[in-house]
Amino acid sequence: MTDISSPIRVGIVGYGHLGQFLVDRIQKKGLAAGLSLAFVWNRNADKLIESVPKDLILTNLSEFTQIKADLIVEVCHPQIVKDFGVRFLSHANFLVGSPSALSDSQLDKELRLTAKKHGKTLYVPSGALWGGQDIQRLNDSGSLKALSIRMSKHPSCFRLAGGTFSDWAGEEGRCVLFHGSVAELCPIAPNNVNTMAAAAIAASTLGFHGVTGEIVSDTALADYHLVEVEVTGPDGFSVKTVRRNPAKLGAVTGSATYNSFWSSLLVCKGHGGRVYLC
Repeated sequence: MTDISSPIRVGIVGYGHLGQFLVDRIQKKGLAAGLSLAFVWNRNADKLIESVPKDLILTNLSEFTQIKADLIVEVCHPQIVKDFGVRFLSHANFLVGSPSALSDSQLDKELRLTAKKHGKTLYVPSGALWGGQDIQRLNDSGSLKALSIRMSKHPSCFRLAGGTFSDWAGEEGRCVLFHGSVAELCPIAPNNVNTMAAAAIAASTLGFHGVTGEIVSDTALADYHLVEVEVTGPDGFSVKTVRRNPAKLGAVTGSATYNSFWSSLLVCKGHGGRVYLC
C-alpha cells in the first residue's frame, strides 16, 4: 500500500498537451499514487491561471530551488534540459521528457556526473519505445550488436528545426526524410525523436552515434504513428517490433504515449545516482 502521508512532490516544467495531462492526472489521482504537485512552470504563465492553483504557479524557473520538489519533470523542449538539467539534478530526481537533448555528449556526461555526485536519478521515459528494458538487458550483457528505429508519421506531425526538408511538406505519399545516426537526427527533429533517444540511452554501448534512426513522412498515416524497432544480437539473433500509436493529424505525440508517460512517472521513486530507463 502506498504511504500517502508524505507524497512525492512533483514539479512540472512545461504545459503543452503532455504537461496538461500530467498536471490534471496528479490533481485528480496523485494522492492515491503517492504524488502531489510542488509547482508548475510554463513559458507563458497566463496559460496556467485557469487550471492551476495560484500558489503552485512558478513564474521564474530559476526560482525552483526555493520550492521543495522531490522530482522535476520536463515536458517542453530540449533547450530546457540543456539550460536547467544539471541544476535540476543537483536538487531533485529528474524525469527528462526530451531525452533527445542527451545527444549532446557533453551534456549527457555532465548530467550523469551530477546524478552520481548528488545521489539523484536521471529518469528517461520509454515513451513510444516498445521493449526498451529488453534492449537495455541485451546491451548490459554485452550482446547488443545493432539497433535501428524507423518512425513514420503524417507530415503534419513533424516539427523539424529551421525549416529542414521544407520542400517535402506538400508531397503526397511516402518520403524518407532522414536515415543516419540518431546523434545527427536529434538536432533536426528534437520534438519528434525522443523515442529514438530513449533507445540510444538504453543501448549505451552503441550510443547516439551507433543507433540508426530513420524518419518517414507518409500521408497515408492519418490516424496513427508507426514505430518500427529492429534489434540485432549475436549468432543471428534479431527481434523486430512494429507499434501503431493512435494519433490525430498534427499531433507530435501519439495518444498511447500519455499513459505510458504516466506509468513512467509512477516508477520515479528514487534509484540513486544513475540513469534509469522507466
